[in-house]
Amino acid sequence: MSEASVPDSVKLIVTGGSGFVGTHFRARYGGIPFADHDGRVDLCDAQRVRSAIAELKPAAVLHLAAQSSVAASFADPASTFSVNFHGTLNLLQALSAAEFQGVFLYVGSADVYGRMSEAELPVREIQPLRPRSPYAVSKVAAEALCYQWSQTQKNFRIVLTRPFTQIGPGQDSRFAIADFAHQVAEMRSGRRSPIMVTGDLDVTRDFTDVRDAVRAYHLLLRNGKNGEVYNICSGQERSLRSLVDELLRIAGVQAEQRGDPARMRPAEQRRMVGDAGRIHAMLGWSPEISLTTTLTDILRKAEERV
Repeated sequence: MSEASVPDSVKLIVTGGSGFVGTHFRARYGGIPFADHDGRVDLCDAQRVRSAIAELKPAAVLHLAAQSSVAASFADPASTFSVNFHGTLNLLQALSAAEFQGVFLYVGSADVYGRMSEAELPVREIQPLRPRSPYAVSKVAAEALCYQWSQTQKNFRIVLTRPFTQIGPGQDSRFAIADFAHQVAEMRSGRRSPIMVTGDLDVTRDFTDVRDAVRAYHLLLRNGKNGEVYNICSGQERSLRSLVDELLRIAGVQAEQRGDPARMRPAEQRRMVGDAGRIHAMLGWSPEISLTTTLTDILRKAEERV
C-alpha cells in the first residue's frame, strides 16, 4: 500500500468512522464508516453485524468504535462493557464467519495502564496494566480478546494500539482541551466573561495531534506486526495548565482560571507520559505537528462553532 492512501482494491471499514478520530482518518485515507451513531449497525447486535460484514466483505478493519467516556462508564458499567468488549467480540466473530483474511487494527487506550509511579515513567508497552475505571477495564478485556484472536485465528493479522491523549480540531467539548478552547472562543467573541472554569490543571498528560495519530494507524494497518501492541504518544509530558496558558496566549485573551470541584476526578493519576520507541523503531513514526499548531487549529474550529 502507498502511504498516501488505501488502494481501491482494499475495502477498508472504519468502525466509529463518523467520530472524531474516524473523521480525520477517512478525510486523509478513505474508508467506509461502520457502526456509527446513526444506527445503521449496532455492534451490540451480533446478527446485524454479521449480516453487514458478509455484505461488505472488507479486506481491512480499523476498529475505533467505543463508549469512550470514563464518567459514563462509572454511571453505566454494563453498557460500556457491552459496547467495548462484546461489540468487539461480535465484530471478530462476524469477520471470521465471512472468512476475513485481512488486517484488523484495534484502537485501545493508554487508560489501561492505570496508576503509574514516577519511577515507571515514561510508560512502555511492557508495563503491567492496572485499570482504574470501568472504561479502562473494558478496554483491557477487549485488547486481551484481540490478542487471543491474533494467536488462534491464523487468517487474521491483528495489531493493537494504546493511544495516549489525542487532541485536535473538531473534538467534542466533553473533552478537556476542546472545552477550554470553546471557553476561550466565547471570551474572544465577547459572549463570555474572562473566567476559565477548569478541573485540576496541575496533572500532566502526553498529548498527540489526532492527525499524527491517524498517520500512525495507517502505517500500522500496512505494516504492524500480528499480536504486537504499540503506544501512540508524543513522549512529551505537559501539564493541562500549560495548554490553557498557550490557548489564551494564541487567542490574545487574559482570563482568571477557576477550578470547579465537579470537574475534579478522585484519585486521578497525577503524571502520565508514554514511550513511543517501539512504533518509531519499527515504522519510523513520530509526531510531526507542533503543539502550537494543534492548539491554533483547535481554537479556530472552536471559533467557527461559536
